[in-house]
Amino acid sequence: MTRPLLTPDDLATVEAAVRAAEVRTTGEIYCVVAEESADYHATPLAWAAGVALLAPAVLLLGGVHVTAPDMSMLGGWTADQVEDVGEATARAALIGTLLLQGLLFVATLFLVAIPPVRRALTPRGMKRDRVRQRAEEQFLAKNLHATRERTGVLIYVSAAERMAELIADESIHAHVDDGVWAQAMAALTAGLKRGDPAAGFTEAIGRCADVLATHFPARYGDNPNELPDAVVVLPRA
Repeated sequence: MTRPLLTPDDLATVEAAVRAAEVRTTGEIYCVVAEESADYHATPLAWAAGVALLAPAVLLLGGVHVTAPDMSMLGGWTADQVEDVGEATARAALIGTLLLQGLLFVATLFLVAIPPVRRALTPRGMKRDRVRQRAEEQFLAKNLHATRERTGVLIYVSAAERMAELIADESIHAHVDDGVWAQAMAALTAGLKRGDPAAGFTEAIGRCADVLATHFPARYGDNPNELPDAVVVLPRA
């Protein structure tokens, strides 16, 4: 069983950090941790097909060649017999190639389907796209776009891919350039890399709160908590 990214104590620490941050701002900070953002089922199929296509080259490198019969060795044979020998030779070579392709396809499919292998062989750009897509889905699914002042901020981490995304709602975009969030993301990823995700989340939340408090400060008596503070943990897709 895979160890979760955040322990129960870590989850409590991050929740407390969100609660403390939102006291300072009308903004809403929401944290989501996904075990993995996609199943990448196309990766094993793509690798299996690619390796299977190498079967003819494997046969050639292994010294297997298809050649026509030596006519000088077939004295007394009729033309039909010679043609039959040639067809049989070509058929045997074709069947051997197809069998090898099938074996390579199945073996590669099972090998690449092993989760660590599948993740290692999935292009980084594809993983980045899937993480971003899942983060955008969560932003909408958790109603961060429906806060009273459109000031929701999603901090999304995908554990298996070791990637993170930060999405801010439209009111924030009108006041804050996307580059401002770089420090928060740097703090988060630094914590993840050193094996202290709770500290990374806490620092990132604090930096987000600094930005939000500047542009969207809390109003005394009018600062409802519109979204839960607890971290949402998503199982594998």
